[in-house]
Amino acid sequence: MNFLDVKTDYAFKKVFGSEDSKDKLMSFLNALVYENKSIKIKDLTIVDPYNVPLLDGMKNSFVDIKAVLNDNTKVIIEMQVLNHAGFEKRVLYNLAKNYSVQLNKSEDYHLLNPVIALNIVDFTMFKNSSKIITNFKLLEKEEFIDYSDDIELIFIELPKFKKELHELKSLSDEWIYFIQNAGSLEYIPKNLNTTIKDSLDVLNEANLSKDELETQHKRKEFISIQKLAILKATNDGLSKGIEQGIEQGIEQSKINIAKNLLDILDDKTISLKTELSIEFIKSLRVV
Repeated sequence: MNFLDVKTDYAFKKVFGSEDSKDKLMSFLNALVYENKSIKIKDLTIVDPYNVPLLDGMKNSFVDIKAVLNDNTKVIIEMQVLNHAGFEKRVLYNLAKNYSVQLNKSEDYHLLNPVIALNIVDFTMFKNSSKIITNFKLLEKEEFIDYSDDIELIFIELPKFKKELHELKSLSDEWIYFIQNAGSLEYIPKNLNTTIKDSLDVLNEANLSKDELETQHKRKEFISIQKLAILKATNDGLSKGIEQGIEQGIEQSKINIAKNLLDILDDKTISLKTELSIEFIKSLRVV
């Protein structure tokens, strides 16, 4: 068996954002957002359900799904495969925007409902923490007093998840494993939750049309090209930085030698020995 990589926008929305995704999305959110809460999601509505042709030709490296839960909480789920400048600010902006647009000018603020932004990222964001799931709320700095539960920001960092199939101990483990590994599986593991098995069946290439497979191929190709472009830019930057560092190091070494010779040799001789200009040697004497 071959399965689509669920980290791509096409496959992610096919599993979590289609008309038939309600049970899968509820299981996913209950496991990852409401795992330690006494109240679980009983129902939800997917906003703007995804249709197969919708994503063809998209040029973004992320995809989002919006759902309204049975208590009117709004959840924005985003899968982001590439890091980029301003990503953290964009997440905050989208969260604040979705919170603020709930009201018309004449409506009261007490009508505002909570908004949760769940971000699944295929890169490391918080290098000083080993936590896979990080949860942010509005808290007082010193005594951690809750200001409000209306705004919640959750990140799931896939590279930090190292568990193999036999090490999975919870439903949240299984869902993260599914997102991270679906594209590389060769069969549907028997020990996975039934809903996750159904999700893998949705991603089974044998059940997809030629057009669907082509769309997925284009999306993977686009993401691969973007990753290679970022890698090249990073490597070019490192090489340039090393070259500049070496040049700066050599220059500083010459200056240090010149300073040590100021009380011993004349400006012309120091210039010949260090390859620094006579004018620069004179400026060192002034300093």
